Amino acid sequence: MLFGMNNKASTRPPVLSARNVQKSFVGGDGTRLDILLGIDLDVGSGERIAITGASGTGKSTLLHILGSLDRPSSGQILIDSKAVSELSEDELAEMRNHYVGFVFQFHHLLREFTALENVMMPALIAGVAQSEARDRSRKLLEEVGVIGRESHKPRQLSGGEQQRVAVARALVNQPLVLLADEPSGNLDTQTSQRLHDLIFKLRAGRELSMVVVTHNLDLARRADRVLVLQEGRLELAAKE
Repeated sequence: MLFGMNNKASTRPPVLSARNVQKSFVGGDGTRLDILLGIDLDVGSGERIAITGASGTGKSTLLHILGSLDRPSSGQILIDSKAVSELSEDELAEMRNHYVGFVFQFHHLLREFTALENVMMPALIAGVAQSEARDRSRKLLEEVGVIGRESHKPRQLSGGEQQRVAVARALVNQPLVLLADEPSGNLDTQTSQRLHDLIFKLRAGRELSMVVVTHNLDLARRADRVLVLQEGRLELAAKE
């Protein structure tokens, strides 16, 4: 039996696809290091996928490629059925900002801006009117439970609050897919659990697809599919 097998049929096209994605790096001594060896993956509408594996196997690299923060050495990424390789840098940045939300282990909030301003930023970059960006951001801050902290800068927030603001920022442009890289890896157990509950609650209310890279087995078990990255390839995890 397989861990996290999703048997739900869907007639919708995948919101995110990888086709024979390979990634290699060349070290300082000229040696080539092959990280990803032909990854194929379809992320369905509303599907929750967890990717696990040992440290250093390329999980974060894969997530960055899926979100078009990095390009594969070969292969293809499609977002909303559009081939990323056919887009200019400006078109790619626009697509990424509209369709993909990112949450990282470290929040990457801009230190000089308030929580509200941090959440508004992607919407303003996308051309959303300031009043609408502010309304969207305040609503999200309320949903993640930090509305009373909207005028605080990151240094004035706890680690859990910073990650909640980062989640709100990731959702402000109403993306198709949320990509999360060890979103609770820098938090204590209790705060991590609250963050996981929050992410899944927000995702369910939006029919949002999600790919999360994690070592946290409790988080992984909440996914529809759990995939293991090992020796450059993705495999469906065996049920424990």
